[in-house]
Amino acid sequence: MDVTRDGFLISDDIRRIDREAVWAFISHAYWARNRSREQHERALDRSLCLGVYRPVSQAGASGQMGFARIISDYAITAHIADVYILEPYRGQGLGKWLVQTILDHPELKLVRRFTLNTDDAQGLYARYGFGPLRQPSAMMELWRGGPW
Repeated sequence: MDVTRDGFLISDDIRRIDREAVWAFISHAYWARNRSREQHERALDRSLCLGVYRPVSQAGASGQMGFARIISDYAITAHIADVYILEPYRGQGLGKWLVQTILDHPELKLVRRFTLNTDDAQGLYARYGFGPLRQPSAMMELWRGGPW
């Protein structure tokens, strides 16, 4: 799936993902600091990944300026993770467009429950109906160490 707007592109073509660029960002993100490269690569290979790309006229090596990863069974549940837009491109509505593209993705149209974790972007996701868990006490986890 490719979607364009104002010369920008969002694509779910995994072959387009600049794995080095994504790793460079993710490995320093607060939510993934203790993630190994092997974990990162396995996660990419087993997720629906969306890349955000600069207009061709501005494109550098890969032209990738944003990313999101969705873990899903494509029927009941999906978890949105690793969402970012590079600093020079923030404030242009690209993050909002990326979230909307995820929610509108044809492979996710049957999904009833989307989840995500964020320490700093609640306002962005609230625009799309995200809020606190309906039954927080029903959620459980087994945590195997490290932040996030």
